[in-house]
Amino acid sequence: MGIMLATVAGPVVIFVPGFMQRGDAWAPVAGRVGERYPSTCLDFRSHSFEGRLGELREAAGPGAVPVGYSMGGRLALHLAVRDPERFAGLVTVGASPGIDDPVERERRRRDDEALAAWMERSTIEEVVARWERLPVFEHQSERLVEAQRPGRLSHDSKLLGHLLRTAGQGVLPGLWDDLGRLPIPVLALAGEHDERYITAARRIALLAPLGDALPVMGAGHAAQLEQPEAVAELLLEFLDQHLGQGVVVD
Repeated sequence: MGIMLATVAGPVVIFVPGFMQRGDAWAPVAGRVGERYPSTCLDFRSHSFEGRLGELREAAGPGAVPVGYSMGGRLALHLAVRDPERFAGLVTVGASPGIDDPVERERRRRDDEALAAWMERSTIEEVVARWERLPVFEHQSERLVEAQRPGRLSHDSKLLGHLLRTAGQGVLPGLWDDLGRLPIPVLALAGEHDERYITAARRIALLAPLGDALPVMGAGHAAQLEQPEAVAELLLEFLDQHLGQGVVVD
């Protein structure tokens, strides 16, 4: 973990990374938010769904606000559904509560299983090279892709395969029907070019009683990396609205 700038007690904002990220992938956003709210970037040690859920539960005490990207957002939603009173709020970026159609979910499970098996017999360099070419990242500059590479290369490809098998959207139940039970403010962000997750964000906002959805202009799937200043400002507006005016840093 890192970044805890605010010096007055207040809600801790926990930044949760995606599948092949380290916690410091959130640093540009967390640094800005940390000027007003105590903030920390979670760096996972485990490589299973339940293991990572346990780490998030340990890091995010009662009253915390998790901010999760992609798989990290899905983890935060699962923990919020299990313990609805735990958080003061929740933010997702480019994330979905899952796949609610059984046929589509089974198809995704088979695809993820094949990908996990390939990861386990491949080098981390091969895995990262394939990951960087995914269409979902097509809006990222080569410079941004290169900046993420060291964090991705720091993983073990076999452990990534195991993580995909236990935490992929194909093996986890969809949470859409559970969102109506969340008593907390939920903000779903998605890059304006990320059509699939723009749709998911809008649906989250419709189903969560205190939900809202906003696009991040000029961004694709990883909006917090592509437009970090815009994401930070949207987060601060959400936190100020629901948690007061934050804390002042000397």
